[in-house]
Amino acid sequence: MRPKINTQSELNFQPSNLEITNKYYAKYDAISAILDENPEIVDTIHNDLAEALEESAVEDRQGAKFKYTSDTVLRILLCQIIEGCSLREIVIRIDDSNFLRSFVRIFNGPMIDFTTFCRLKNRIKPETWKQVNELLARAAVEGQLITGDQLRLDTTAVETNIHWPTDSSLLWDTYRTLAQYLERIREIDPVLVGDRRLLIKKVKRLQQKIARKASKHSSADATLEPLYIQLIRLVENICEWSADIALALAGNLARHRYAALDQATMAFLLQQIAHYRVLGEQVIDQARRRIIDKEQVPNKEKIFSIFEPHTELLIRGKAGKPIEFGHMIQIGQVDGKFITEYDVFETKPVEYELIEPALEHHKRLFGDYPDKVTADKGYYQSMAQIEQLGEKVEVVAIAKKGKRTAEQAQRETDPAFRHAQRFRAGVEGTISFLKRVLGLFRCYNKGWEHYVSTVGATILAHNLLLLARC
Repeated sequence: MRPKINTQSELNFQPSNLEITNKYYAKYDAISAILDENPEIVDTIHNDLAEALEESAVEDRQGAKFKYTSDTVLRILLCQIIEGCSLREIVIRIDDSNFLRSFVRIFNGPMIDFTTFCRLKNRIKPETWKQVNELLARAAVEGQLITGDQLRLDTTAVETNIHWPTDSSLLWDTYRTLAQYLERIREIDPVLVGDRRLLIKKVKRLQQKIARKASKHSSADATLEPLYIQLIRLVENICEWSADIALALAGNLARHRYAALDQATMAFLLQQIAHYRVLGEQVIDQARRRIIDKEQVPNKEKIFSIFEPHTELLIRGKAGKPIEFGHMIQIGQVDGKFITEYDVFETKPVEYELIEPALEHHKRLFGDYPDKVTADKGYYQSMAQIEQLGEKVEVVAIAKKGKRTAEQAQRETDPAFRHAQRFRAGVEGTISFLKRVLGLFRCYNKGWEHYVSTVGATILAHNLLLLARC
């Protein structure tokens, strides 16, 4: 049976004489104790990892099979978030630290390589992170570590890992990606692809020429249109060529024309070509409509990256960063800065519609509505909404947008309202901590599901750090 936790520990013969080091150790020791006191957290994650862990066994120094545990994967992931490391950096840091080896419970066993760790952590589903955070919140409530007297809500943007999207750069991304896969097919089956040339350098120079010209003009220049027509034609050609090769390749795969390994490789390449060709056709369509047809393409119909096609354009009007590319998340926080709930939205939500679900979740967790709920002006809809919320909550501290009547101004100068608004300001510090310290300003994991999982894992790390201080 696959164990969930490696409980064998080792003696520590070298305690530190530095206070800062002992504080560092105490932080991780407290997190370890919290995880041990709540074994259902590892149980939940184990359901996603059990099968994959069986395939990740390695040999230790004595030649025996060493199997990693779900507990180890979770702890390494927490280390990665807290330490702010990449996949490669965290396995090196843990491998080089006896203390971190002890924390992740590998001890003297073989260190996990970063590719295996990446594969394992990506097996943890977004729903699992949601359940794990809920389990930790309930444990904190039962242990009377947090109270539900006050609730504050706020939304923020988490960027996806894409470059600034322009029509020329997206067309270039499409061409070079399809060209890469066609070259790999040619290596296995040269006859299928033929001797037709891939014009990678020509397309790159054309894209760079467009970028240089566009940077010198505030609006579209007439000289750019012929260059775009040429670039679009080249990308259309490779999309059509890829479609023909994909059709022939599908026939060869159906007839099992390749050896077992090549058969699997070709099936993967066929899947990738089909995926990127569809996205490439969307890129061509929006470039043609915008540049040649002079059409104003709505943002909802645009694609901003062929590698992260789920990316949304967010116009938030922030000073210095009016436009962001990613998704909105919402966090709900109580006294003590504990995040009791979070949500990730594929499309930008209407904020005032999020208050009722947040209050219902709070009631399920604490057994009652909060005494105070507070949020910024984006959550304000109307006074009727405030009055309706007032039937459940004593103080609704959501300021009105625009001009105020005398009655509304009096409401916002009430001492209880102003006290709740001061409490609301604390959520900005939490958002800053999530982004600046825990790396949630941008998600480097690829795909929508991994994006949502990254947010959930970061929220868990934040809450564990918070409880560790207690």
